[in-house]
Amino acid sequence: METTTRLRPVPARRPARAAAAACVVLGLGLIGGAAAGSMLSGDSAAAGPRDGFTQARGLWHSTPVDTLFPRTLTGTGAGPGGADRTWTRLGVAPDTTCTGRLDPMLLRALQPVGCTRLVRATYADATSTSVTTVGMVFTEGGPAATAALRKRFAAEGLGRRTDLMPGAYPVKSTAAASFGDRQRASWTVNVLTDAPVVMYAVSGFADGRTVTDPQPASVAMEQSQTTAAAQAGLGHEAKGIEERVERALRKDVAATEKP
Repeated sequence: METTTRLRPVPARRPARAAAAACVVLGLGLIGGAAAGSMLSGDSAAAGPRDGFTQARGLWHSTPVDTLFPRTLTGTGAGPGGADRTWTRLGVAPDTTCTGRLDPMLLRALQPVGCTRLVRATYADATSTSVTTVGMVFTEGGPAATAALRKRFAAEGLGRRTDLMPGAYPVKSTAAASFGDRQRASWTVNVLTDAPVVMYAVSGFADGRTVTDPQPASVAMEQSQTTAAAQAGLGHEAKGIEERVERALRKDVAATEKP
């Protein structure tokens, strides 16, 4: 049976309290100094109060869970060699802050855009041999800060660093019950530029085995790779699920831009 939690709406915060709340949520010195605060607030304000980018910041609680994380994902040609894939949602985690849920180094990397909320779900493939957690980090930064972060991830290869690998979300009494940090095998991180969201997905084996040589999806998907993660198609699992959840999110973002 699936474990699913209704994502909770958060009351609107007054501007004067937003910066203080962000500092408490982010912790670890991720937002420090007047320069960072001015960049975030100024960039967001420049987008305009009715801009689709700004409106998308609230999608995590205004969108039905089944729309945000579809119960079933179809991955036509998403597997190794163009094989088809189907994934079933095992559970949706309660919405949460990022502190304590994301690796401290990943939190530090996201400092320029901050974090307002983290939502996650875990899926299993059709054979229940692999499990994948997909997450969305809803951020505070505006379009310019978000674009700069995306460029930095690409230029510095941050999405390929194991110390920035996203965490897994285990789901009790399912194929993902033993899916923890030591079981992570492949991952992908994608900073969107048309919405204040950082997408990620991390995959592993459903049997709970420890993985000592995790690989970013972009590497694990290469035909020349011979690691267990690559041979099992776990790079394809992470990338395929992230892309399809991202597509669903983009439809919601587009809807916020309609007059």
